[in-house]
Amino acid sequence: MGAEYYDINEKIKFMDTHSIDISVISLANPWLDWVAPGEAAIAANNINDEVDAECAKFPGRLFAFATLPLSGGTDVIIKEIQRLKELKYMRGIILGTTGLGKGLDDPELLPIFEALQNAKLPIFLHPHYGLPSSVWGERSNDYGHVLPLALGFPMETTIAVTRMILAAVFEKVPDLEMILAHSGGTLPFLAGRIESCIEHDGHLKAEGKLGKGRKTVWEILKKNIYLDAVIYGDIGLKAAIQASGEDRVLFGTDHPFFPPLGEEGGKWASVETNYEGITAALGSQTEGANAALGGNAVRILNLKI
Repeated sequence: MGAEYYDINEKIKFMDTHSIDISVISLANPWLDWVAPGEAAIAANNINDEVDAECAKFPGRLFAFATLPLSGGTDVIIKEIQRLKELKYMRGIILGTTGLGKGLDDPELLPIFEALQNAKLPIFLHPHYGLPSSVWGERSNDYGHVLPLALGFPMETTIAVTRMILAAVFEKVPDLEMILAHSGGTLPFLAGRIESCIEHDGHLKAEGKLGKGRKTVWEILKKNIYLDAVIYGDIGLKAAIQASGEDRVLFGTDHPFFPPLGEEGGKWASVETNYEGITAALGSQTEGANAALGGNAVRILNLKI
């Protein structure tokens, strides 16, 4: 693994190379769901303190999403959420799609979501587990990481958030905010189909889940959800913008994934492709482009000290 994965100075160098003034960093997946319950609190505490200290080395240029002690239990998690107010550079938390192990529609997550809502800390949701390997067929290993990353990750996100919608999480925690990686997976594209299937589901009707007060998928996309622009093209980005709005899309790099396969030291194609996608979708130096390239993030995450 190259130094870009662990040296904060390499992060700053990367930012300078790509004309990035401010970045929000976090621990990479798989986070802390695998840690022994008795060790979760101290692990999260130490990691969050260390990441906050790394941000302090470059005041105003780095902020962070905190890591939660997911295996430690509800009380331990909420205690860490409350402690995050003491850390200067924390602007949200990062979370995987399994939550506490049973998915994001798990009722045990509701008090945690409420604590995040009350602390005004958005969730940055990132996939990790993908889909079962059987989905890809017998020859999938011939194709490197393309199938699980290009298709598995976006579908993982789509399924996880759709389960939250079906479980009425956004009605129970109405001001919960989530930033979805990879432009929300396929959620913007499939929102209409998901909504239609919900409205025509006899089981949901019999359970009384289609009555007054239900938030539609479209309402949730425009009220509770923000989308990063890591979709690598203007067609997908336009879908994200149309689903959530120009004021809810945030530029992302996915750094330190993935370094160029060729000569090192230059600009990364993954980042430049995102710049190109924003320009193609929103124009150059327009109000919408400037918002996506930084204005939205500064407003949503309060990237000021």
